[in-house]
Amino acid sequence: MTHTFTGSYMWLLFAYAFVFIALLLSVWQKLGLEKDILIGTIRSTVQLLAIGYVLHFVFAADSVWFILLIILMMILVASWNAASRAKQITGIFWRISLSLAITQIITMGLLVILGLVSPTPQYLIPMSGMIIGSSMIVTSLFLTHMNREVEASRGEIETLLCLGATTRQAVHVVLKRAVKASMIPTFDTMKTIGLVQLPGMMTGMIVAGASPIEAVRYQILIMLSFSSSAAISAVLISMLSYQLWFTRDSMLHS
Repeated sequence: MTHTFTGSYMWLLFAYAFVFIALLLSVWQKLGLEKDILIGTIRSTVQLLAIGYVLHFVFAADSVWFILLIILMMILVASWNAASRAKQITGIFWRISLSLAITQIITMGLLVILGLVSPTPQYLIPMSGMIIGSSMIVTSLFLTHMNREVEASRGEIETLLCLGATTRQAVHVVLKRAVKASMIPTFDTMKTIGLVQLPGMMTGMIVAGASPIEAVRYQILIMLSFSSSAAISAVLISMLSYQLWFTRDSMLHS
């Protein structure tokens, strides 16, 4: 029997069987994840259905202002999510937003200028979402590692400050480790892609009926742009934010 994913939402009800499995395992192993699973399921379903209708309208309107509004919303939501990794750092939200915006402009700008992507909503919005999402993960990882590295190296940093080093010099080694750690998952994924996993965009195109060769071409484009966006966002957020771990007197926050 052949099932289609159009014309009915019955398939969606069947898909929730996978959530039921996750809930059963959480209860069985007493993991306490039932609330998170339910909230995540409800939020993802509502958000995806909502954005589906929004994109349907935006694609039909084909307005540059709607495209910019959607991309701005993506950047702000991604920034809010990444900033939750460093709630104690005042001013981190806007620095994340700036780094994501610059990364988006550089990466997507090159894709359009080089003729690799058509400047239409059907290409700009999905690819922008993937670039911003990837950069968000890199930024979140940077903040997580930076917090950990600063705490682990507090004595070393304070000693360098006492010896007359600038905040940049005192935190340079820690900053470099955090940047490197934030980029590793992106490049590890690139090493195993196609062998361990078939990425979402490629899989979606194949399921939709596109040629596997055509799907692979687009996926290569996406992965290569991810490498650039990962490096840009990691370096940018490190340059824009490292001062936030220090007071105005160039001392580490307690």
